Amino acid sequence: MNPTNTPEFILHQITGIQRMEKGALSTIRQTAKGPSCNFQRWEDGRNRSEYVPADQVAHVLENLQAHARFETLVSSYVQALSARSREERVAGGKKERPTKTSALPRKPKSKT
Repeated sequence: MNPTNTPEFILHQITGIQRMEKGALSTIRQTAKGPSCNFQRWEDGRNRSEYVPADQVAHVLENLQAHARFETLVSSYVQALSARSREERVAGGKKERPTKTSALPRKPKSKT
């Protein structure tokens, strides 16, 4: 397994993400400072909408990109851990089956 694809390495990358937000950012209008946006997200079972002024749009975009990176890393983590678990299961599953031995001698088949 590639050392950059180990579950431990991926978890280390996940823990490096300090800020993230999940939602969608839509431009409302262009201003002299830049775009003013509307930030929408699901929270407590409801769609929440929040106005984001032009000076905060870059921060929200970074947080949204961090969430996308988080989702990608979690998917990679699941794949890497599943592959490792599968390899361990297959390696441990190939046990030799003991031969059946009986203390009693076999009875001869009857000839009919």
